[in-house]
Amino acid sequence: MTFIQSILLGIVQGLTEFIPVSSTAHLLIVEQLMGLNTPDLQASVFIFDVLVQLGTLLALIIYFWSDLLVIIRAVLTGLGRRQPFSDPQARLGWYILLASIPALVAGVLLHNLVEQIFSTPALAAAIRLLMTAVLLVIAERFGKRNRQIESVVWKDALWIGLAQVLSVFPGASRSGSTIAGGMTRHLDRPSAARFSFLLAVPVMLAAGGYETLKLIKSPQMVTSILPQIIVGFVVAAIVGYLSIRWLLNYLTRRPLYDFAIYCTSLGLITLVYYLVAR
Repeated sequence: MTFIQSILLGIVQGLTEFIPVSSTAHLLIVEQLMGLNTPDLQASVFIFDVLVQLGTLLALIIYFWSDLLVIIRAVLTGLGRRQPFSDPQARLGWYILLASIPALVAGVLLHNLVEQIFSTPALAAAIRLLMTAVLLVIAERFGKRNRQIESVVWKDALWIGLAQVLSVFPGASRSGSTIAGGMTRHLDRPSAARFSFLLAVPVMLAAGGYETLKLIKSPQMVTSILPQIIVGFVVAAIVGYLSIRWLLNYLTRRPLYDFAIYCTSLGLITLVYYLVAR
């Protein structure tokens, strides 16, 4: 992998991790176009993808640092006073934890199934892109968008958490699934996106930590592409931060239909490619 390729992949990761268009699908497609999906490169590319994704997690933590501090302090204060749900920010923290549970459980229980699906990445990417498009259209069509994040209750959190289970499968958009989940509970677009991003922190920490621990078993492989990983990590963090800010501003003015059209178009192109290349 060259430095140019690592920069391009970092840009793709940063752009698509939070915008509801599926970062996994885009990485698979770009890596296919770059010729990085050959058997001799698959292991190093997988390591690169796992560690560069932590760059977008860093961007998320930096962007929402003040929000996260307020939530954590409220949760700890509530526990200390034995009134864990008395403060609105504390309740939000517990709802984020509740919403994290379904995806974490699904990730453990469906691990083998996910690996089997990942054996045909082009088909998986096409299906999940089309599914993301459907979810976004449903969210816009049926969501009333008359609630803000302060009104979230445990039923909303659980519903959004169940929607996040879809992101366990290759090519599914985590942000698309959770934003759609929030909007179908009638949250407005910025509130659905904000809850989705806050929810991403514990989930990405758990998933990234698990995959990183697995990589400790192959330190030589990591070391061999460490410069490219560092470059991709930094690029993904910068682009990811800008993407979060852009998307939150965008959703105050525009609907999700543009992303649905994009996912449909790319999904159909990928599906045709898969059928022709078989």
